[in-house]
Amino acid sequence: MRPVITLLTDFGLEDGYVAAMKAVMLRICPEVLFVDITHTIPPQNVRSGAFVLETVVRDFPAGTVHLAVVDPGVGTERLPIAVKAADSFFVGPDNGLFSWILGKEPNWQVRILADSRFRRPAASSTFHGRDIFAPAAAHLARGVSFQELGPVCRPRIEPWFAIQRERDGLSGQVVHVDRFGNVVTNIHRDHLPEALTRSDYTIQAGPAVIERTVRTYGEAPPSLPVALVGSSGYLEIAVNQGNAAELLGLVEGQPVRVRFRYLDPPR
Repeated sequence: MRPVITLLTDFGLEDGYVAAMKAVMLRICPEVLFVDITHTIPPQNVRSGAFVLETVVRDFPAGTVHLAVVDPGVGTERLPIAVKAADSFFVGPDNGLFSWILGKEPNWQVRILADSRFRRPAASSTFHGRDIFAPAAAHLARGVSFQELGPVCRPRIEPWFAIQRERDGLSGQVVHVDRFGNVVTNIHRDHLPEALTRSDYTIQAGPAVIERTVRTYGEAPPSLPVALVGSSGYLEIAVNQGNAAELLGLVEGQPVRVRFRYLDPPR
């Protein structure tokens, strides 16, 4: 089986940054199979990148190397790291980008990308994606031992995946807005009642209060904000044939409160 490297960045598609990283990796591991997760994470939005990465990694085969670069602190004291977790490897900056992975996996290892054998000489201070992360990812794909990359470290883990349970409901936050304007929260279906469409709860996100839940987007009348569990398993606020984020003024980081209409919500 060919080694697989996925790429997730905020580099966009207009410039040659992604191609430069792939070129470096092809010179090291010519047989690699690239899979582009996305290159349109909003610029510098580490929280959104962390969420999108978490929603797809478990569908890839064991041993996949996930190269993720959303790195507003490039060139600063933040560390370049590699993570071994969930039968996969993750390479990128230690800025919270791997928080969802590290927070949900019970067993993980993290190494600093310190060995000069696995990076380009004279690395640029503004393009670690090409000069540090891409070479490390390619060497892992070739079979270099994870332990060779560098010393062990304790990674930065942001609490973006955490929710708070309360007597009459729970609280979370908006973690992602997709290209359709659907507002995705960190509240998973496992946190909610099984009978989602009974409308046994209301959702407050920013100034908006959502009282109708549906099974799929097409069940909602156009222009009406509704809640549903999306394909990734997380609670979303959506507008059928519309943009919920624009209509309701919602952005990443805003608090979301789910209130059950009974005192003892199911566990």
